[in-house]
Amino acid sequence: MNRIVNKIDINLNGAGKKIGIVQSRFNGDICDGLLAACHAELLKLGVKAQDIRVATVPGALETPLILQHMALSEKYDALIALGAIIRGETYHFEVVANESARGISEVQLNTGVPVANAVLTTEDDEQALARMLVKGSEAAQVAIEMANLVRAL
Repeated sequence: MNRIVNKIDINLNGAGKKIGIVQSRFNGDICDGLLAACHAELLKLGVKAQDIRVATVPGALETPLILQHMALSEKYDALIALGAIIRGETYHFEVVANESARGISEVQLNTGVPVANAVLTTEDDEQALARMLVKGSEAAQVAIEMANLVRAL
């Protein structure tokens, strides 16, 4: 079996990490579920409660601006975006989904601070409710893994 010599292992140790979370208030029940799952997983991974800061915004389109402010503050090892965009009857769904995702990606590329994107884009409330707990937990894991990977590099 070949062994890769310089491979960086996955590191989910959140001890000492400072995490910023931006949570959309639109579709509040779903976003609250995302936050609860995310927060619980961060604690499980070793992040201290006092090292987690949550800012809320009206909707997904406002998320990138606050993520950018947090990233530029140099106070956080990683950031997490939480939200829910649920398809309606108009083209607005595509605009919000595409632009929020673009903005979130730009923050991490422009600042070097990892951003876990857990802004759900679903067809209906049922899909969002079915995904919120898993995606909230996954966002915490992604944030910690990426913070540790960036530091290792």
